[in-house]
Amino acid sequence: MSSRSALLVLADGRFPAGGHAHSGGAEAAVKAGRVRDAADLAAFCRGRLHTTGLTAAGLAAAASLGLDAQALDEAADARTPSPALRAAARKLGRQLMRAARSAWPSPELDALAAAFPRGAHQPVVLGTAARAAGLGPEDAAHCVAYETVSGPATAAVRLLSLDPFQATAVLARLAPEMDDVAARAAAAAREGLHALPAASAPLLDITAEGHATWPVRLFAS
Repeated sequence: MSSRSALLVLADGRFPAGGHAHSGGAEAAVKAGRVRDAADLAAFCRGRLHTTGLTAAGLAAAASLGLDAQALDEAADARTPSPALRAAARKLGRQLMRAARSAWPSPELDALAAAFPRGAHQPVVLGTAARAAGLGPEDAAHCVAYETVSGPATAAVRLLSLDPFQATAVLARLAPEMDDVAARAAAAAREGLHALPAASAPLLDITAEGHATWPVRLFAS
């Protein structure tokens, strides 16, 4: 499989990595009235892309370069103040690991799975999977950038009965910004662990904690 095809597989929403069960904070934002239509969704996705998306893309790019996985996982923990989001990231990491090891068996994925039996953070796993698939840091960062906005956009279709064409238009208009975030993340990763982005979105952390206590919800996070 060529690297370009591998990138398409890894970024495909049908890749069985569990992301479909998570809204990226959109469910809490919809309930709070902050996301009501396509314009609100675009603003929400843009904010997420340039904060937590940039941070996660940097971690994935660094993992694809072979930086120390333990150090990267600790860096991910430090950049994720919400216990609920840390738990979600590790659960997604476990699910992604299963899919990645089936698609691209490699000693590095095996070693990562053995080192983190409870699951490494999802961006660390994604970057290692990208490396196993023959992809580079820009590729890994692009996967994360796209996932950062596609998850909330897909969730909004269900949560708001939003026209899928409108949700797709939001993603299409954000494409240049996704490219920019991926390039910035990859460039930072090449400078080393000390240069990785640490942008945050405190409201996402706060609402994630509240969302985790809801007795009824459509999405896990």
